[in-house]
Amino acid sequence: MKHSYKFSFGPWNVSNGADVAGPAVRTARPLEWKLDQLRKIGFEAMMLHDDDIVPEIDTKSGQQLVKEAKALKRRFDDAGVKVDLVAPRLWFDERTIDGAFTSNDPKARRYAVDRAVRAVEVARTVGCGLVDLCLVRDGTYLREAKDGKRAIEYLVKAIDLILAADPKIKVVIEPKPNEPVDTTYVPTPGHALALSAMTSDPKRVGVLIESSHCVLAGLDPADEIDFALAAKKLWCVHLNDQNGLKFEQDRPFGSTNLRSAFNQVRILERNGYGKRGEAIAFEVYPFRTTTDEHVMAHLANSRKTFLRLLEKVRSFDENRASEFVAKRNYQALDQMVIDHLMGK
Repeated sequence: MKHSYKFSFGPWNVSNGADVAGPAVRTARPLEWKLDQLRKIGFEAMMLHDDDIVPEIDTKSGQQLVKEAKALKRRFDDAGVKVDLVAPRLWFDERTIDGAFTSNDPKARRYAVDRAVRAVEVARTVGCGLVDLCLVRDGTYLREAKDGKRAIEYLVKAIDLILAADPKIKVVIEPKPNEPVDTTYVPTPGHALALSAMTSDPKRVGVLIESSHCVLAGLDPADEIDFALAAKKLWCVHLNDQNGLKFEQDRPFGSTNLRSAFNQVRILERNGYGKRGEAIAFEVYPFRTTTDEHVMAHLANSRKTFLRLLEKVRSFDENRASEFVAKRNYQALDQMVIDHLMGK
């Protein structure tokens, strides 16, 4: 089937299986190995953290940073792989224990902004125009511990400083409802869009929507995708699946709720997502039981499911569906979708 979609994943999506309840169960693979595997399973792009590009980035001078970023770009160019997103990894440093941009400590907030600005330089050097702010710890365990209004003001100020670092860079805000912080300040795409409107240049601030984050917030990913598209702010998607309101699972796309996955693909296809260069990124992890032999299967399977659902979307009888809608016969429409997905 012909399509114009390109697919992406991050090196963290090929994990060694270590988690909070147990040690590693698979071989740790270097970035070069993952880059080699990427093209073999039909992917064209890769998301990266800033320190995937420049290891130990906090210890490197500006000159070293550019040198190492250029070297990685050459490797990616040789492999025919694009870097479609760069995210500053703000949550691994001891200075961000109490949050990054919203920490109560002004020195920690300064570090977070400086690190994000360095990530902008890294992104520019590797030819990537999109920086992802994954607000992992920008929240609080106790509402009394922080001033929520001031925290939003800190976030706006931080984004303004990041935008000022490069007039061409675009920022996407990645909302997270939890994991690991109990109460986050930007838990949903709606919050992210409102935050973007408060910045100095809203046209350069969009939203990244991840399926599992929506489910964890009690929302339907398809609805949230539509919402961001209506605002012309959907610049990146992380497709995956989630089995209810539990810890963030990052299951293979479509593995839990196939109908929701169908609707996500239908909305993206209907609105021409990807035609402006956006990638379909899969934020998925192998099950902990997965062996080294099958460590790329969750990514290959997610891509396969997306393309199979794309076939279902393109073969869906929209005229017949419209007739049911016009007659308000939603019961028939409901069964039509079920029959279509089951292959009847």
